[in-house]
Amino acid sequence: MTRRNVLLALALNLAVAATATWAQQTNKIPVVGILMVAAGPDDALNEALREGLRELGYVEGRNIRIEFRTAQGHLDRLPSLAEELVQLKADVIVVPTPLGAQALRRATSTIPIVVALFDPVASGLVTNLAHPGGNVTGLSSMSSELRAKRLQLLKETIPRLARVAVLWNPAMIPTPLQTTFVEDLKAAARSLSIELTFVVAQTPEEFNAAFSAVSRARAQALYLLESPLFYVHRMTLAKLALKARLPAIHGTRTFVDEGGLMSYGANFADQMRRSAGYIDKILKGAKPGDLPIEQPTNFELVVNLKTAKALGITIPQSILLQADEVIK
Repeated sequence: MTRRNVLLALALNLAVAATATWAQQTNKIPVVGILMVAAGPDDALNEALREGLRELGYVEGRNIRIEFRTAQGHLDRLPSLAEELVQLKADVIVVPTPLGAQALRRATSTIPIVVALFDPVASGLVTNLAHPGGNVTGLSSMSSELRAKRLQLLKETIPRLARVAVLWNPAMIPTPLQTTFVEDLKAAARSLSIELTFVVAQTPEEFNAAFSAVSRARAQALYLLESPLFYVHRMTLAKLALKARLPAIHGTRTFVDEGGLMSYGANFADQMRRSAGYIDKILKGAKPGDLPIEQPTNFELVVNLKTAKALGITIPQSILLQADEVIK
C-alpha cells in the first residue's frame, strides 16, 4: 500500500469515527437522577415528577432516562448514592430533601441540582432565591410563617388548646435548620399561649414509645414536623394519632388522605410536577444558577371530617370556610 493510500485510509477511519461519535452524542438520551432519603420509586411524589416530564414531551426510554436512588431512611447511604448518580454522569439531579441536597453538593459542583419541598436558603444551599448561582435551583416550599400558621389553625380548631406535642426527627434535619424550626415554633406557641413538648422519633420502631411520651405530656394535639420518615409512614402515624385521640396537623395533604385531621402547606406533588420545568430548561441549555428559585404562592388547607367525627371534634365554620378541600 502506497503512503498516499495509507493516509487516505487513516483519514477515512477518522471520519467514520468522528461521525459515530457525533451520532452517539446527538442520540444521547439525557439522564435525570432522583435522590430520595426514604421514599420508594412508586411514591406519589416520583409519579408527579414523571407526570410533569410527560406533559413536556419526555418519554422514559425514548428521549429521557431516569435513574432513581433512595437511602430507604438510612442517612449514612446518602453520600454513596449521591456519588453513584455523579458517576453515572446524570445531566440533572432532582432532590426533595435538604440532607440529600447537601450530599449532592459535596459530590458535585457542576451537575445541575433541582431542589424541591424545602427552604434552600435556610438549608445553606443558596444565598439568594432570585440569583442562586452555582449548580442549584428549583422550588422552595417552606417558611417560618407556615409553621406558625399550623399552630394557629390547631388553636382555632380547639380554642381551649393549651398543650401541643411536636413529633420530630432531628436526625433528618440539617443542624442549622434544627434551631430555626424549634425557635419558630416556640415563638408561635408563646403568642398563642400554648405549651410545647418536643418528642423525638427517628425510626418506625420508636413511634409507639414516642406516643407514650406524648400521652405522659398530656398533650391535647399533635404537630408533626416535616420529615421524610414521617411522610413515608404517614398511614401508621395517622392511625396512632387516632388511637391516642389526638387531633394532628401536618405539612402535606397526603397525611390527611391517610386519616390525619388536617394539613396546611404547599402541594408537594404539585411542587415535584413543576420541578420538571426546571429539568426541561436545563436540558435545553439553561444554567441552574441563572434560574430563580420559585416560592409557592398558594397553600392548601385540607380537613378530614371523618377523622374529626372519630375524635369527637366539631370543626369550626371559620376553618371549613378557609379549607381548600374537606374530606367527608
